[in-house]
Amino acid sequence: MSKIILITGATSGFGKAIAEKFASKGWNCIITGRRKERLETLSKSLLEKNKVQVLSLNFDVRNREDVFTQLSNLPSEWQQIDILVNNAGLALGRDNFDEASIDDWETMIDTNVKGLLYVSKAIVPYFIKNKKGHIINIGSTAAKDVYPMGNVYCATKHAVDSISQSQRIELLQHKIKVTAIHPGAAETEFSDIRFKGDKVKSEAVYAGYDALQANDIADVAYYCATLPMHVCINDLVITCTAQANSFFTHKG
Repeated sequence: MSKIILITGATSGFGKAIAEKFASKGWNCIITGRRKERLETLSKSLLEKNKVQVLSLNFDVRNREDVFTQLSNLPSEWQQIDILVNNAGLALGRDNFDEASIDDWETMIDTNVKGLLYVSKAIVPYFIKNKKGHIINIGSTAAKDVYPMGNVYCATKHAVDSISQSQRIELLQHKIKVTAIHPGAAETEFSDIRFKGDKVKSEAVYAGYDALQANDIADVAYYCATLPMHVCINDLVITCTAQANSFFTHKG
């Protein structure tokens, strides 16, 4: 019987790569995202390239009502979820605290923290009913180190780290695994979004060294998800060789 993975923020970056990786290995995929056209394109691609089933759900994790409407009423054949990947997240702006946008702060908090909580809360009942499950939360090296002009983004990823630890303790009785994967600099749309389309700034982030790629994180997620039932990688920090932590990167 094919296993089922649910991935939030599947329309680009880590989420898209994770969906493609698991589908290539025969996993049925529930993919979610707020960009409908991209979601439909990914769904079509997964179906054409792999002999798997795909359920695409178009919603924004910030919208509490939509999250529970869509995820709490899954068709019965999709309720045997094995893995939840809480990937939806973003950074907006790179500013000193006194100059930062409150709107940016609220978007990051609503997406990175509240969205993760909403989705987890909607899916955990399936895990409890099935007496198994695995939550993989995509964090960041920003969960471990606060860097200049990272303020609220770093805070949201510290929250993901803390939530992951709490989930691991409080869901232990239900045999639910919890893994937090904390990537460093990865060459995805992350910086394009952070700098709001400013290509000069976003390209400068990855200049002079070989950054992580989305497929690197997909490989790590797949490894964590396919270990024996009695084995769980709790917390994993991954950077490219040129990066020591969220602040120190050797370029050139």
